[in-house]
Amino acid sequence: MSHDGVGPRAVLRSVAFLTAGTLAASALAACSADDEQKSKPVAAQDVAPAARALVADGGTLRWAVDAVPETLNTFQADADATTTRIAGAVLPSLFRLDAQGRPQRDPDFLESAKVVSTEPKQVVVYRLNQQAVWSDGREIGADDFAAQWRALAGKDNAYWTARNAGYDRIEKVERGANNLEVKVTFGKPYADWRSLFSPLYPKDVTGTPDSFNDAARHGLKVTAGPFSLAKVDSKGGEVALTRNPRWWGRPAKLSQIVLVAVPLDQRSAALADGKVDMAEVNPEDAERITLAARDKGSKPLQGPSAPPSGATGAPGAAPQQALRGFVIRKSLEPAYTQLALNGSRGPLTDERVRRAIARALDRTELAGLVLKPLGLPAVPVGSHLALAGQDAYQDNSGSLGKQDTAQAQALLAEAGWVPGGPVKEEPKKKKSAAGPQGHEAEHGDGTGNDGAHIVGQDDKPPAQHDPRDHANKPADEQAGRHLDGELQQEHGRRPGGAPGAYAPKGTAAPGGAASGALAKDGKALQLRFVLPSGPASKALRTVGDRIARMLQKVGIRTEITDVPDDSYFKDHVASGDYDLALYSWPATAFPATDARPIFAKPVPAADGSLSVEQNYTRVGTDQVDQLFDQAIATLDEDEERDLVRKADARIWATAASIPLYQRPQLTATRTNLANAGSFGFETPVYEDMGYLKKGAKPSPSPSS
Repeated sequence: MSHDGVGPRAVLRSVAFLTAGTLAASALAACSADDEQKSKPVAAQDVAPAARALVADGGTLRWAVDAVPETLNTFQADADATTTRIAGAVLPSLFRLDAQGRPQRDPDFLESAKVVSTEPKQVVVYRLNQQAVWSDGREIGADDFAAQWRALAGKDNAYWTARNAGYDRIEKVERGANNLEVKVTFGKPYADWRSLFSPLYPKDVTGTPDSFNDAARHGLKVTAGPFSLAKVDSKGGEVALTRNPRWWGRPAKLSQIVLVAVPLDQRSAALADGKVDMAEVNPEDAERITLAARDKGSKPLQGPSAPPSGATGAPGAAPQQALRGFVIRKSLEPAYTQLALNGSRGPLTDERVRRAIARALDRTELAGLVLKPLGLPAVPVGSHLALAGQDAYQDNSGSLGKQDTAQAQALLAEAGWVPGGPVKEEPKKKKSAAGPQGHEAEHGDGTGNDGAHIVGQDDKPPAQHDPRDHANKPADEQAGRHLDGELQQEHGRRPGGAPGAYAPKGTAAPGGAASGALAKDGKALQLRFVLPSGPASKALRTVGDRIARMLQKVGIRTEITDVPDDSYFKDHVASGDYDLALYSWPATAFPATDARPIFAKPVPAADGSLSVEQNYTRVGTDQVDQLFDQAIATLDEDEERDLVRKADARIWATAASIPLYQRPQLTATRTNLANAGSFGFETPVYEDMGYLKKGAKPSPSPSS
């Protein structure tokens, strides 16, 4: 669950959720009639929809991406978002996601797909479109399904696969009445069978370990989609897709799609220079483009108020004029940002302390910091396992309760943390050199220590934030191959810090009596809050600072530690070297499958270590595991949905992960580009993208 800093890309569809805990029976009671109503997405997609008749034939779309992918095989560990984007244009996907994040049969590939038997075993029969062929002219058929199953079943270690969920439940894949009918028999019932064979690779790729592991990394000789793979230029930073002459569906409007590798902080310049026609951008660039569009017909900026033409990310008059040909398409990404609490160490092993932290947070305020300045709905996310608009979505945050300072303090007191208790001084570590403006240098002292400052170490009231300070703060933008791919290192002073609250890492907090902080057994209640330091993560740091001040109000100190981007996830979140952290997980249409490893109860490994899978909070329960197991094994869709919702309610109750807000999605596109932009949940329809005919106009967009 695209990305404020986390998560191996090996979890290709994964969402990030967390587990455990007790829960009031009322929270798990049967859903009311209101609950049963389908939710709607908080923000609609914004893609400038237009009928195909209004879209011209031909043209090239140059689309900015984070990087040329290391592999074109989506089932390998180093696959990234661009790998998935390419696969969506050139390979079969039996089911595609609609605007509500629900899987829908793609008629270009499937005439039908049904569970035809459940006893004694689940059997699914796929009937393929009779016109569906690979680019070499061969019919797409049962042998392609069988080869992909064998490659991904997890039984042959020669195949280097990142995941085999679902494929490991298949017992056999057979040809039906003909090669266009595929019969799949499951050894164990599998609720999320629609997640399989999307994308579908030709048997040329999946038929042998060598072809699977190596041949599909940098090329796909055989494809089957509206586009074909024409060129992968890693040195030049481009991937070219061209119309597939053997495509049997609606012809692609564009002649070519070129994916161009452009770092996030260089995309405004790339747009202005005409190097790309569409790019996800950060909020500062989105505002600049919006202002440029409003200035059409006006004179270029002149004099001292004009941005310097050579400034990075601050185009001068000519680039600003060039940006007038673009518009910002605005929606919410199918991913959410969460506060993760490491339940494996220190005070956070106590569920009461985790619950107190959750009760101290005003999630609506935190969502507003990021979303309100962008004109997007500041609605907190109410589920770990789905987002508003999806069938499994239900706001279960009531399992913890709303923000309540008194209740948070009561939970802390119950856990033995009391104000004014004696605090034992710890040995001081070497101080870092003084940085700009007299503060301690934020990024270490040359000894390998990370920079840090402590919020709440004095008895001054929290620093007040001017709402205007956040008006132009960039949201945490997705940038890459990992969920921590957005992180780009920045050296400098942290925004939002409380004056006088800086100290080098390891500095002991003053006595509890003097500061009013909470203490227990001679130790102050102080938590290490790890945040990334890159410019693309400024919004995370803004949210982190506000969280620290909310916790300060209930007596919890936070030592905010800025760490280099490339070490944020691997060396801190994944390794468990943190108390609090902010990162995002993408949503998924198949939470019963994809959430299981993220919320699975950690178990001891053979070497004595703890196996956590993707559960980086290290909190889990047998009950949550059982609910996931039941959900994945039922073929009743309503029952699966209800079990997922129950699992989410219990995950909320453990307070190991606190969902905050859905991530913003800001895409700059040329004003005449139709059926493209901020897609939200929906799988892009590549064949419908294109440039409007002269005089044609798209349908009004949500952000217009």
